[in-house]
Order: sequence, then structure tokens, then C-alpha cells
Amino acid sequence: MGRLAVRSFLERFTQLQKTEHDFSVVYHVSDAVLVVEPLVYMNASGIAVREICHRYSVAPWDCLIVYDDYALPFGKLRARRSGGAGGHHGMESVILELGTDEIPRLRIGIGSSQPLEDLTDYVLGEFTKEEQAQLPLILARAADAIECFVQTNIETVMNRFN
Repeated sequence: MGRLAVRSFLERFTQLQKTEHDFSVVYHVSDAVLVVEPLVYMNASGIAVREICHRYSVAPWDCLIVYDDYALPFGKLRARRSGGAGGHHGMESVILELGTDEIPRLRIGIGSSQPLEDLTDYVLGEFTKEEQAQLPLILARAADAIECFVQTNIETVMNRFN
């Protein structure tokens, strides 16, 4: 759902310059705002983040990593200034590649109340009809949180969206 939220944010802009790199696609929202869509597997997404941070001289604390998280109930948003990966392999990769956990992040809940035997099948599976009905509101709220980060800072996002 993280990728859907980022795309929802990007839909707000009519003029986007797009640059393709080895590990990612970069959308230039403005001179100061880049949106990066990794082209690698989620578990290796830190490689794409590291490449862009290096290429564009972006500090880790100026990034916002957006990703879905099974540990949160479906549709719940949780922003944090820093911290561990919480078992999320994509965030583990980002922390490892950037060498710090001082990376703002926005987690979007995809958790289920049903016990699961295979988390991989669930995460890669389709949304239920009930979940699909909720998606427009969730994605709009996540895009609002991303926009809030761009315009203000992670503390404001945490106060407004957690």
C-alpha cells in the first residue's frame, strides 16, 4: 500500500519530470522535492534510497520512507522520526544502506484481524472488497501526510496523522 500512497500523492501534480536510474525512478515534484520509486525488490529498497541520497545529496533525515506494515491495523497511519525496522525487511534494508535509523517514516497499516499462516501470501495478495472500498480515503489521508511532511516536518505529521 506504500507504493499506492506515493502514487496518490503524485497524482496531485500535473507537471512532473521523471528520471530513471539504475535502481529507481525519480519524480521531480519541485526543485526541492523528489519522490523515489524503487525498481528493486522491497527487501533491497535501501539500495535505491542510498543511490538517490548520494546522487542528489539528500540527508537521511530529509527523506520520508513510506511503506505498508502488517503490525498496524488496516488503514491506520503511523509516522515516526526514527527507530528500528520493526521486522520490516524493506526498512531494514534502508537502515542498513544509510547507516542510520534516523530516517523519518510513514507506515500504513495492512494488518488483519484474522490469524495468518503465511504472511507473504497475505502481503502480496489482493485487497478484499471491504478493503478496496476503504482505499480511496486511506490513500488520500496518506497523501495528505506525505504533503504535510513536504510542507512542514515529521513532528507535524506525527501530531496530525498518528
